[in-house]
Amino acid sequence: MTKIKTGIAFDWQLMRRVYGMASPYKKQVWWAVLLTVMMALLGSLRPLLVQYVIDHKISGKDEVGLLWLTILLVGMLFLQTFFQFYQGYITQVLGQNVVRDLRKKIYSFILKAKLSYFDKTPVGTIVTRTVNDIETIADNFSEGLITISGDILQIVLILFFMFYQSWEMSLVSLSVLPLLLIAANLFKNKVKASFHAVRNAVSKLNAFVQEHIQGMQIVQIFGVEKQEFEKFSTINKEHTKANIDGIMAYSLFFPVVEIITALSVALIIWFGLHGVLAQNGITPGMITAFIMYINMFYRPIRVIADRFNTMQMGMVASERVFKLIDDTSVLETDHGTMVTPILGNIKFNAVSFGYLPLQNVLHNISLEVPAGKTTAIIGATGSGKTTIINLLNRFYEYHDGEISIDGIPIKDYTLTHLRGNIGMVLQDGFLFRGTIAENISLYDDTISMQKIKDAAQAIGAHDFIEKLPGGYHYNVMERGATLSTGQRQLISFARVLAQNPNILILDEATSSIDSANEEIIQNAIKILLKTRTSIVIAHRLSTIQNADEIVVLDHGEIVERGTHENLLNQKGAYKLLYDVQFQEV
Repeated sequence: MTKIKTGIAFDWQLMRRVYGMASPYKKQVWWAVLLTVMMALLGSLRPLLVQYVIDHKISGKDEVGLLWLTILLVGMLFLQTFFQFYQGYITQVLGQNVVRDLRKKIYSFILKAKLSYFDKTPVGTIVTRTVNDIETIADNFSEGLITISGDILQIVLILFFMFYQSWEMSLVSLSVLPLLLIAANLFKNKVKASFHAVRNAVSKLNAFVQEHIQGMQIVQIFGVEKQEFEKFSTINKEHTKANIDGIMAYSLFFPVVEIITALSVALIIWFGLHGVLAQNGITPGMITAFIMYINMFYRPIRVIADRFNTMQMGMVASERVFKLIDDTSVLETDHGTMVTPILGNIKFNAVSFGYLPLQNVLHNISLEVPAGKTTAIIGATGSGKTTIINLLNRFYEYHDGEISIDGIPIKDYTLTHLRGNIGMVLQDGFLFRGTIAENISLYDDTISMQKIKDAAQAIGAHDFIEKLPGGYHYNVMERGATLSTGQRQLISFARVLAQNPNILILDEATSSIDSANEEIIQNAIKILLKTRTSIVIAHRLSTIQNADEIVVLDHGEIVERGTHENLLNQKGAYKLLYDVQFQEV
C-alpha cells in the first residue's frame, strides 16, 4: 500500500485541481462566495452598531432610537443566519456534485485498468479510494477554501475597524497573538501527520477486512481465527492511535485559544478602564465593541484551524485519489481501429510472454485454431494454459511473436469488438447481485427476455430457474451463494449463449461440477461448441476426447499435439495423463 508523505504545509497546485473540478458549477460557486462576503460584512458591522447604541442611545436615554436600533440588530442577525444557512446548503450541494463526478471518473478508471493492476492492488484499497477518500474531498467545499476565505475576510474587517477606532487598544488586545500563532503552527503540523496516519490506517483496515471476508472459509477450515484476530487488532490499534493523536492536538489547542482570548479581553478591560478614567477618547461602548471584536477575531481563527485541518484531510484524500487516476500506465491501451466481422481463425505465431521481466511463462508458442474447430489445451498447473487465454483476450499484452484472428493482429481490433466476439466460461461461475435475467444479459438492452429464456432453455437451465421463487426475476445473493455450483455454471453458459460470440473459451468450466450435473453440463458444452471456434482448457480428459486437436503444454512449451487417438498412440505425456485418470475412474 502506498503511503503519502507529509511534506509542505499545503499543496496549492493540488488545491487548484480540486477546486477546478467545480468549474461546471460556477453559478453555485459565485453564490457561495457572495453569501460568504455578506456574512463577513454583517458580522463585522454588529459591534459598531452596539458601540453606537451604548454611547449615544443608552447614555442619552433615547428609548425610541434604542428600539429602532435593537430592531435593526435583530434584523441583521436574522439576515446573517439566513445567509449562513443558504451558504452552507450551496457549498454542501456543490461538494456532493463534485464528489459524484469524481466517483464516476474513478470507477471509469477502474473499468479500464489492466488485470495486472488488480493482481497487485488489494480490493479494500480500491474501495477506500472510491468511497471513503472521495467522501472526504466533499468537506473541502462545505468546510474548505470558500468558508475559510470568509473567515479571513471577517478577520481583516475586524482588524480594520479595531485600528480605525483605537490603534492603542488594538495593539494591547493583540499583544498575545504570537502565542496563538505558535500554538496554531504546532497544532497544524501535529494534526496533518495524524490525518495521513488515519487515512493509511483506514485503507489497511478496508483491505484486511475485504480480503479476510472473502477468505473466511479458509480461515475457519484451518482454525486460524485467533491469529487473524491478532493481526486485525494490530491494524485496528494503529487506526486508534492515529485518531487519538489528532484528538490530543484538538484537546490542547482549543483550551489554549480560550485562554488567549480571555487574556485579550482582560487586557482590553484593564486598558479601556484606564482610558475611560483618563478621558482620552475611550468610551464604554468602545470597550464593549472591542470585547466583541476580540471574541469575533479569535473565534474565526479557532474555526479556521479546525477547517484548515478538515481541508488538509481532504487534500490528503485527493492526493491519493489523483495519484490513482493519474497512473495511466495501469490502463489498458487500445489503439486498434478494426471492427470487421470476426470468423474465428486464431493463430499464435512464436509467442513468448512473462508476467515478470525475464521470467517467461510461455516460450515460443505457435498454435492455430481454424474457424469453427475446437482445440483443447491440457497441462499441469502453471504450464501456461490460462496465460494463453489471457493473451488472446488482451488482458495482458504479449511481448514477442504475434497473435492474429482471421489474419489480422488482435492489437488492430478495438478491445470492445475483440472481447465482444469472445465468450468465456470460467471454473467459478461468477454471479453478480441481481436477478438471474440480469446475470444472463449483463444489463445488455439488446438481449430481450425471450432471448434470455431461449438461451437458458438450450443450455438446460430453464427448468431449475422456473422452480425458483420469481423464476428469472429471482434475486441472486452476492456471488450466487444461494445457488449450487452446477446451477451457477449453467447460468454462466446461458450468459455466453445469449451473447452469441463467434469464439468460445472454456477455462476449467467442468472441474468443479459434480457427477450428477455433469451430463447436463456436457450437453450445454456441446450446444456452445457447435459452429464456434473454441478453446477448451480441462483437467478431465473425458470432456475433450472429441476435440479437433489436443495440445499438451509443459512449462510454457508445446510438447505434444494431435487428436485423442493420435496422442494415445504416441504414448507420451498425454497417454500418461490418460492412464492416470482412467485408473482413478
